[in-house]
Amino acid sequence: MTKYLVIVESPTKEKTLKKILGRDYTIKSSKGHLIDLPKTKLGIDIENNFQPEYVVIPKQRKVLKELEDSTKGKEKVFLATDPDREGEAIAWHIAQKLKVREGKNRVVFNEITERAVSQAVKTPREINLNMVNSQKARRLLDRLVGYKISPLLWKKIGKKLSAGRVQSVALRLICEREEEIVKFKIEEYWNINALFSKIGDEKTETFKAKLFSINSEKATINTKDEATKICEEVKNQDIYVKSINKKKESKNPPPPFTTSTLQQEAYNKLNFPIKKTMLLAQQLYEGITLGTKGNIGLITYMRTDSVRVSDEAKIEAKKYIEEHFGKDFAKSSQSLKKGGNKSKNARIQDAHESIRPTYIFNHPESIRKYLTNDQYRLYNLIWQRFVASRMKAAYLEKITIDIESGKYIFRTSGSKILFKGYMILSGQNNQNLDKIPDLKEKDQLRLEKIEANQSFTKPPPRYTEASLVKRLEKEGIGRPSTYVPTISTLQYRTYVEKIDKKFRPTELGITVNSFLIRYFSDIVNITFTAKMEKQLDEVESDKKKWEDVLRIFYKAFSNDLEKGGQAQKIEMPKVFSDEVCDKCGSKMLVKNGRFGKFLACSRFPKCKNTKPFLDKIGVSCPEEGCSGEIIRKKTKKGRTFYGCSNYPKCSFVSWNKPVDKKCPQCNHILVLIKDKKNGFYYKCSNSACDYKHFIKEDKK
Repeated sequence: MTKYLVIVESPTKEKTLKKILGRDYTIKSSKGHLIDLPKTKLGIDIENNFQPEYVVIPKQRKVLKELEDSTKGKEKVFLATDPDREGEAIAWHIAQKLKVREGKNRVVFNEITERAVSQAVKTPREINLNMVNSQKARRLLDRLVGYKISPLLWKKIGKKLSAGRVQSVALRLICEREEEIVKFKIEEYWNINALFSKIGDEKTETFKAKLFSINSEKATINTKDEATKICEEVKNQDIYVKSINKKKESKNPPPPFTTSTLQQEAYNKLNFPIKKTMLLAQQLYEGITLGTKGNIGLITYMRTDSVRVSDEAKIEAKKYIEEHFGKDFAKSSQSLKKGGNKSKNARIQDAHESIRPTYIFNHPESIRKYLTNDQYRLYNLIWQRFVASRMKAAYLEKITIDIESGKYIFRTSGSKILFKGYMILSGQNNQNLDKIPDLKEKDQLRLEKIEANQSFTKPPPRYTEASLVKRLEKEGIGRPSTYVPTISTLQYRTYVEKIDKKFRPTELGITVNSFLIRYFSDIVNITFTAKMEKQLDEVESDKKKWEDVLRIFYKAFSNDLEKGGQAQKIEMPKVFSDEVCDKCGSKMLVKNGRFGKFLACSRFPKCKNTKPFLDKIGVSCPEEGCSGEIIRKKTKKGRTFYGCSNYPKCSFVSWNKPVDKKCPQCNHILVLIKDKKNGFYYKCSNSACDYKHFIKEDKK
C-alpha cells in the first residue's frame, strides 16, 4: 500500500506526477471544485454576516467518495491543487470534507517538472486562509450581483438574461464603443507623397518622402483643390536636403508572458480565440509525452499576472543564449525591472512566475514531433518570448531627413541596426531595417514624382477578443482567468455578436446595458469594478476582512436593487422579416438565439414554427441558372464565409464578400478584399482572371 495521497485538480496531471513521485504516492484528482454555493437559491445568509451555504456539487459526489476512500491507510494527504486563489479554495474545501489534519499539507508548484514537484513535496505549507477568503469574497460578490440583478432583468426585459460584476462592465465597454462609432463624423483629408533622387549622382536610388509641414506648421490638407495646388507649387521649386538628424536608441525586449499578454499575442499572431489559447496552455502545463522521457510539463502555470522569473530559469536562459548566440547577447541574471506589466491590476506574486518554458533547452523544433500543430505554435510563441526577454536590448540608429521645397517640408526616416540584441531571434539579420538614402545637408534633389492621395478619418475600431482583453486588463477589471467565461457569456446570452472577428452589441445587449447603467451605475462602472479587484487583493494580503468588503458593497447595492425594482417593463421592439410562416401565413420575426439569429412565427406560442435566418447581403448568386441570393454564413469555429441561399442545390461559396459588380475582363462577379497596406480592392472571383482594382474607402 502507498504511504501518501496527493490530490490535484486535473486528471491529466495524475500520470505525470506518478512518474515523478514514484510508488509511495497515490495521485488522485478532484476534477475541479467539489464544493460550491447551491444552484437553486442565493446560498448566502445576508443577515448573518454574509455566511455562505456551501454544498457538494451533485456531479462531484462520486469523486468526493473516491477521494474519501483513497485517504484510508495513508500517512499523509498532500493538497496539490493549482497555485492560485481558486486552487487554494479547492484545497481548503477538500481538507474540510476529508477531515485532513491541520498542518503543513499544501503543496504548491509553478511547473510540473521533477525538480519543482519534488521540492514542493519536501516543503509543504499550511493552507493560506487569506487566499481562501479572497476567493470566497469574489464568489459571494459574483453570486449577489448575478442572483439579485438577473431576476430583475427577467421581469423588466425578458427571460434567460443575466448580469455579472465583470460581464456587465465588459458589455458596457462594447456598447460605448458602438455609440462612439455611430456618432463619429468622417472627415476627408489628403496625404502628399513624393519620389526624389539626388542631382549629380546617377547611382543614388530614388526614395520616398511625405509632406510633413507647411510654413513650419503640421501639414493639414482637407480638399482636393488644396492638394493639387501644393503639388503644382512643389514642381516649380528648388529642392534641398534641409537637415539630417541621427539619434541612437535602445529597443528593449518585451517581458515574458502573463496570462492576458499571452491571450492577446496568440490571438494577434496565431489567430487563436482566447478560449483555445487557455486550453492549449493547460495541456502544455499539465504534461506532454516526449518519447522515452515520459510526460513532462512544458510551460509554467498559465494563470498569472506576474512577469517574475526564477533565479534558476535566468541562469539556464543565460547559458542557452551564450551557447547559441554568444556572450554579448545574454542579459545578466539580475531581476527584471519593475513595470513590465502596465495594467492597473498587475501584482508581483512570489508564488507565481511569468509563463515560460520549464526547460529552455526543449527547443520547439526538437520536440515538434510530439506536439499537435497548435500546441507547437503556442509553445513556440512562449519559448521565443521568454528567450527574447532574457536577451540584451537591440541598439538602433534612427535617422530623420527633412527636405525643403520652399515653404514645404517633406520627411523620410528609417533605422539602422547597430546591435541586433534580442531582434536576432526574429531573423532580422540585415543591417538596415529601412533603406536610408546616402545624403548630406544642402544636397540638391530632383522631384521624380508627386501625388496626392485622398483618405478619410476612421472611427475607433470595434473590440476584438484581444483588444477587449487588453482594455479589461488595463482598467483593472476582473482577472485574466475570468476573461474567457466573461466573453463566452456575452455571446451565449446574445448580448453581442461577432462579425468579422469584431464584437457588435445586439439590440438586446444595448437594452440590457441601458437598464443596468440607469439603475446600477455603481456596479456597471469601470472605477468600481477595478476598486473591487483591489479590495480582493487586500483581503488576500490580510489588509481587509472579507465580511467588511461585502458589507460595504451590499449597503449601496441594496438601494440600487430597490430603485431597479420600481422600473417600468421594457418592451423589446419586434423585428419583422420579409418572409412569412409556411405553416400559418403570419409574418416571421427575427430572433437572437445561442447560435445566432433565427426566424420565429409572430403568432408564437400558437404557432411554434421556426426557420433559419438568411443574412442576405443584397447580391444575386452568380452561378448560371441559379435564382438564389448570396448570404453571410459562419463556420463552426466562427469564421465568416459567403454562400448561396439555394444550398445544397447550388454550391457557390467564397471566403471574400461578393459585390454586385461584374469583372470588366471576363464578366465574373467581383469580390471585396481588404489589403492591410493599401486598403480595399475588387478582385475577380474567377481564379483564372488577374483583374484587381483598388478603391477608395467610403463611409460604408
